[in-house]
Amino acid sequence: MSATDLAKDLKNISEKDRKQIEQAQEMLGPDPSTMGVVKNYFWGNFREELLFPYPAGAGADETARCDKLLSELDHYLRTEHPTFEIDQRQEIPTWVIQKLFNMGVLGMTIPQEFGGGGFGITSYNRALERIGRACGSTAVLVSAHQSIGCKAVMLFGTEEQKKRFLPRMAKDTLSAFCLSEPNVGCDAGGQETRCEISPCGNFYILTGEKKWATSGALSGLFTVMCKQKITDPKTGKQKDAVTALICTPDMEGVEIFSRNRSKCGIRGTWQARIRLTNVKVPKANLLHKEGRGLNVALTCLNYGRCTLSAGMLGGATYAYEQACKWAKYRHQFDRPIAEFDQMQEKIARMGAYVYAMDAMLYATTGFLDRHDEDIMLETALCKVFCSEMGYRTVNDAVQIMGGESYMTENNVERIWRDSRINIIVEGANEVMHSFVFAYGSKQLGEWMLGIRKNPFKSIGSAVKIGSQLFLGMRGAMPVATSMHPRLESLAANCMMRIREHSHQVKMAFNEHQERLVTNQTVQARLSLCTLWIHAMLCSLAKLDRNLRKGLAGDQLDYEMATVQHLHAMASLEIEAEIRALHDNADVTMKKAAAAALKRIDTLPNAHYSIPERTPDAARGTGLRVDQTHIPQFGAGSIFAGEKVST
Repeated sequence: MSATDLAKDLKNISEKDRKQIEQAQEMLGPDPSTMGVVKNYFWGNFREELLFPYPAGAGADETARCDKLLSELDHYLRTEHPTFEIDQRQEIPTWVIQKLFNMGVLGMTIPQEFGGGGFGITSYNRALERIGRACGSTAVLVSAHQSIGCKAVMLFGTEEQKKRFLPRMAKDTLSAFCLSEPNVGCDAGGQETRCEISPCGNFYILTGEKKWATSGALSGLFTVMCKQKITDPKTGKQKDAVTALICTPDMEGVEIFSRNRSKCGIRGTWQARIRLTNVKVPKANLLHKEGRGLNVALTCLNYGRCTLSAGMLGGATYAYEQACKWAKYRHQFDRPIAEFDQMQEKIARMGAYVYAMDAMLYATTGFLDRHDEDIMLETALCKVFCSEMGYRTVNDAVQIMGGESYMTENNVERIWRDSRINIIVEGANEVMHSFVFAYGSKQLGEWMLGIRKNPFKSIGSAVKIGSQLFLGMRGAMPVATSMHPRLESLAANCMMRIREHSHQVKMAFNEHQERLVTNQTVQARLSLCTLWIHAMLCSLAKLDRNLRKGLAGDQLDYEMATVQHLHAMASLEIEAEIRALHDNADVTMKKAAAAALKRIDTLPNAHYSIPERTPDAARGTGLRVDQTHIPQFGAGSIFAGEKVST
């Protein structure tokens, strides 16, 4: 692979963009030694062995243990869990949290030696899917604790830290992940919270503010991200880098000044605001290494993006099944509404989405369980697909049920409200599309840039890429050789899509060159092509597995019809995105957006919400709301358990 450095070798980009590329390179670290299944799509390759056979996930013994736990969990959720109370009162009762600890759900992934269940990622996501079917709020609480809260300790903690903290995390104590801030959302590297080493050298002095810390007011342990001045080993100069520290709510200077705010969905979850003022954190509470906090955060988010998807899959599956029941038994115009084409269109679409969500989720957890090296794109696509298609599924269910869907007792309106946040959190989908394109195409772009710089260094490669860019030739078609015979035609379509996708990426690099760094509409179109290709292949892998297990009868007919429809829809989506690379409204879009942003300056800020910490002069000029009739949740930690030893 070429030694091209995008941050240095790209010429016609702004210093702001160059700085962002440098920060992204540092944050992501060196490229993996092998490319995963998704990154290969950009090169026009298909690493069949990564998806076929479908990743197994858990072994037989663990699956049996998980089945037993799921049986107990299912019974609890059907007979005891207070779903409506949680949503209406905007709080998950303490007894529910302790029940989940007692069942082992809140300690599923913690190693058995520390009192946990020792389950893998696939088993854990099966539990999250089941919880998400019943209660989105509870799914988020469980996910925030194990996928990101104490996950950092499991993955990066020292043996001493694991012995100190994990037994409590498995038994009776929630944990919170403190990454977001008033000015830090998707830009995780923009931390304003800072730490510095104390004069005595024994502590980190931590100061700043955290926002959206799920279960923060309920937790006995926080994983906190903060900026720190460190010496760059390459240059010997001081620079800012992110460090991860373990904190507890009883530390002097930790103030939970807002336990929660009333919100649209996942209403039972609590998101804390935490002020940190000269908090003395023992050096023994450093996670991983100084300056490697973003590595901790990004690694944890790989797991969080799966569990978010699992909860969404559970909710969407219920909404799909509910919509089918309603369509079959709701009569209008002397017939069931399921007989109308527009209802059938929604039902077929919902079924295809749910099947692909399931296939992509458990392929991704399988990658994680077998410790595949290059999985950041796979987890990102899983999150984007499941959040977007899950919400669309629930939205279709609302339409099919009509006015009844708005009624609280019919569940769908709650799932609808709970689903919308998933498109925003764990990396907003717009940011994820730019990431998928940038990270997925990075090595390909570096290779092409290297050839452009010195075409005579590799004449064969230069001729090959030149024939594609200037003569319209395509690269060789990838092949799939392990597919069940009944799926060969669908597989052939996927191989053609991969080849064309790679060609379009190369053409975009050639056409836009440095402008592609900031052209998010092109990035998103190519990312969406990647997304649909991956959805098709994951679904094929799942169906291939089921066919080899003897799938037959009505279930075979159902799965074949569903997967065929998914591939038909996905092919149309890909073709539309490729057309839009050149036939689009981007020019008028930019003019209209600029006009709208100019017009908004004529309207008074006082009528609208303004970001509280905006660096602009508008800070403090926004709408002030009388919150008398909005539920308030108070301040201070309500963690009542035994203090976690630090």
